[in-house]
Amino acid sequence: MKRLIVFDFDGVIADSEMLANAVLAEIVTELGAPMMLEGSLQAFTGKRFDEVIAMVSAMTGRSVADCAAVNLERRTIARFRRELKEVAGVRAYLDAFGHVKRCIASSSSPQRLAACLDILGFADAFGSNVYSASLVARGKPHPDIFLHAAAQSGVSPTDAIVIEDSENGVRAAVAAEMTVVGLLAASHIRPGHDERLRNAGAHHVAYSYGEVDEITRRLLA
Repeated sequence: MKRLIVFDFDGVIADSEMLANAVLAEIVTELGAPMMLEGSLQAFTGKRFDEVIAMVSAMTGRSVADCAAVNLERRTIARFRRELKEVAGVRAYLDAFGHVKRCIASSSSPQRLAACLDILGFADAFGSNVYSASLVARGKPHPDIFLHAAAQSGVSPTDAIVIEDSENGVRAAVAAEMTVVGLLAASHIRPGHDERLRNAGAHHVAYSYGEVDEITRRLLA
């Protein structure tokens, strides 16, 4: 029986990928390597902050220190404060499964997670059960952050359901031996993404939180 629901954050709780990658594309362009939003989505979605900075450095030929100095996180959070919305249906899903242990396991930094949870009004829904990949040695697609989340929750990985929107996140959750629901409900989802999540190993694919609700009820039965 499943006893833990693990949420990725960007694209699963916060509909943030379009906003974050728009800021990234602007910054990469400012640093001398013109980039459009679609290119940013392809390059950076699902990456940890330190990985993003290293990739921006490689793309622009600028030092890592120079790339870190552009205040990426500050600019991203400022955009979020103006425009961030939750993924449709997530609030009702959280209410429906409030009796099940839950946590967040995300590639985003602790600072960005805290800011977004505050902006969306979800801080109380997760409390201290929010885990950033900065806490572990390896980011997704390695299973480290999901294994950490299960250990902190006192639940076997095989008793966990993961809700993920990225290929690397799905691969990480599969590697952790968790049951994975690939979610395609956020605004950054493009045609063919469902097949990519299936190819990455997602056990289920859902196009809305209504479908995630149905899948979860079957898994909890």
